[in-house]
Amino acid sequence: MGQAGAVPGEAEVREALRAVIDPEIGLNIVDLGLVYDVQIAAETGAVAVEMTLTTPGCPLHAVIDSAVREVLGDLAGVRSVALDLVWSPPWTPEMISPEGRRALGWSGAEG
Repeated sequence: MGQAGAVPGEAEVREALRAVIDPEIGLNIVDLGLVYDVQIAAETGAVAVEMTLTTPGCPLHAVIDSAVREVLGDLAGVRSVALDLVWSPPWTPEMISPEGRRALGWSGAEG
């Protein structure tokens, strides 16, 4: 896992997760609205991410799971990564951030 050091905060974890791109859509999982919650245990270096996928049968689950674990495991102070995949609430395109809408070229991207 990550190098020794202070455990990252939620903003740093979410920023790192922007490196994980949904291969089918070509947008990061944060701007897609797939990351529902981030919990960090500073005393143990454990990071837990609650997220969903665009569809329950997403064939790229293993790819995204691996990428999340890799980018978070590279953060200094992170000793373990837990990923909880949930389906409630179900993902909808309305969850895409204004930045993500702009990146996709959607009109009405102001959110």
